[in-house]
Amino acid sequence: MKQISQLIARVFIGQLFLLSGISKMQGYEGMQGYMNAMSVPGELLPLVIILEVGGGLAVIAGWQVRRVSIALGLFTLVAAAVFHNDFADQMQLIMFMKNIAVAGGLMLLAAHGAGVYSLDQRRSAVYASS
Repeated sequence: MKQISQLIARVFIGQLFLLSGISKMQGYEGMQGYMNAMSVPGELLPLVIILEVGGGLAVIAGWQVRRVSIALGLFTLVAAAVFHNDFADQMQLIMFMKNIAVAGGLMLLAAHGAGVYSLDQRRSAVYASS
C-alpha cells in the first residue's frame, strides 16, 4: 500500500504544477500582466512555465524527485509570499495556506524520495546491478 500511495501522491502533486503551467501558456498575456501588476517581471513567465510543466512531469514520472521537489517547494513558498499575501482577503489567505500545504507535501517527497514506482527507483536498480 505504501508504494501505491507514494505514486498517487506524486501524481496528485505533479498534476497541480503541470496543469498550472499549461494554463499559464494558454493565458500567457494575462498572466504576464498579472505578474507585472504584482511587481514580478513578466519576462520570468517562460521560466515559471518550464518549472511548472517540467517539474510536474518529473514528479509524476518519479525522475529526480528529491531535487525537483525542493525546487518546486521553494517556488511555491515564494509564490505564496508574493501573490497571496493579502490576509484580509479570505480567499487570498486560503490560497496562501494551500501553497504552504503543497510545499509541505513537496518536503515529504524530498525527504522520502519517489518510491518504488518511479524512474529514480528504476535508475537505482540499474546502478545496483552493474
